[in-house]
Amino acid sequence: MTRRLIFLSLIFLILLPLGLSGCASSGDHASTTDLKMAPMANMPAEVKMASVTVQDAYRFNVANPEIMKEIPCYCGCGDMGHASNYACYVQDDSNGQITFDGHALGCSICVDITQDTMRMLKEGKSVTEIKQVIDDTYSKFGPSNIP
Repeated sequence: MTRRLIFLSLIFLILLPLGLSGCASSGDHASTTDLKMAPMANMPAEVKMASVTVQDAYRFNVANPEIMKEIPCYCGCGDMGHASNYACYVQDDSNGQITFDGHALGCSICVDITQDTMRMLKEGKSVTEIKQVIDDTYSKFGPSNIP
């Protein structure tokens, strides 16, 4: 599993300068209109230097923990202790302070799952419906990180 994660991360890093979003089927990132987003000013420097797709994924996760803690990830990050897609972006959010996790900076699966979640929320889908689509779409990449 580690080799797959390293391979996927390398592919993402190669495609990042080209402005590609990884494995997204449409190649477009979800519009952020009408979605709750954290301010870019609060993001760490690494996020500010990332593609808009990755920036939007971080901003959305930070602003929507109640949703993203319910959404699994399938990139293999459960072995790193991640227990949701949210954990790919935020290491700790206790005491009103956010400690960012840089994992999603180099993982297109994490970002694609967030972008799909954003798109489906805009379409009016419930978190339960979104989780089912994420499970059906991404389970081929590995086990869910939600116990």
